[in-house]
Amino acid sequence: MSDRTSAAPAPRLYGDLTSTEVESAVRGATLVWPIGGLEQHGPHLPLSVDLDIPEALARRIAAELDGFLLPTQPVSARSLPQSGGGAHWPGTLHLRGATLIDSLTDTLLSLAPLAPGRLVIVNGHYENEALLFEAIEGCRPGTAFPETEITAFSWWSLVREDWIAGHLPDFPGWHAEHAGLTETSLMLHLRPESVRPDRPEHKTPPPAGIYRHPVDAARMSNRGVLSSTTGASAELGALLFEEVVTNVLAALA
Repeated sequence: MSDRTSAAPAPRLYGDLTSTEVESAVRGATLVWPIGGLEQHGPHLPLSVDLDIPEALARRIAAELDGFLLPTQPVSARSLPQSGGGAHWPGTLHLRGATLIDSLTDTLLSLAPLAPGRLVIVNGHYENEALLFEAIEGCRPGTAFPETEITAFSWWSLVREDWIAGHLPDFPGWHAEHAGLTETSLMLHLRPESVRPDRPEHKTPPPAGIYRHPVDAARMSNRGVLSSTTGASAELGALLFEEVVTNVLAALA
């Protein structure tokens, strides 16, 4: 585990268990698995945003639930132009959709014999979501995990509409929040040393659910930023982080 989230409460780490300990330790326990990605986030945020945020949330959730934290899945689904800038900006790593589904499914099936009581999966990359859900369905959880409650979500799905209305007055939609106000604020809260001062604005966020070819990369984003970073702060990031944690714990209660 890196020191990126060292300020968070320390959970128990799955990787610290030995082979002779893991069966008795994990049976009936909570496992928390962050699913991330390495994707361009403009000139001001590191490639690890989609890894850092779910890792920090999963670390906190595992600590709160006295569970075990699994290592973060680091490589994601393909970045798309209207939700991540696409392949027009360097640095993004990806797996093909079918490959990612197979990888997630195989990992889930390898965990299944340990019979955890609960598996919580925290996603941080927009394009992962449907493929993650398909992998869970595809491993036939009723058969593979007969004694396990599985909850999987993208962190932004746990942000309430009234919170958005009160804190994000010009909210463009989660697909266009890529490298924008929320991710910049979360990174200022979690890893302020990693946020660069150059924060471009994009005044015309792309619409949701529309794919166009050929892609006009200059119109789709501003150097990989899809919306506004105006108002980003560590304080807003801390509020958003606690909003997600509170709602996750309530949903799991």
